[in-house]
Amino acid sequence: MKLNPRFLTHVTKGEHYIISTGGTPFKGIVKNNETAAIIVECLKEETTVSAIADRLLEEYQGVSRLDVERDVNNIIDKLRSIGAIVE
Repeated sequence: MKLNPRFLTHVTKGEHYIISTGGTPFKGIVKNNETAAIIVECLKEETTVSAIADRLLEEYQGVSRLDVERDVNNIIDKLRSIGAIVE
């Protein structure tokens, strides 16, 4: 899976955004928290839930892999719902 190329990422004043550029069912901007921003950065290249979880486990200490994978799947499901993921 990968971020749909019709969605751009942007960072301004420390805030992370995903912006639809057209040709998608979603028309708008999504503001991401720090965790979602890391997930989106991983999605700029072809990746898997497992690889994204590995990246997050490097960033955050004291969290379980099960919790991280659940959170990754939750964010990916939300991104899929707006057409921001291509399989």
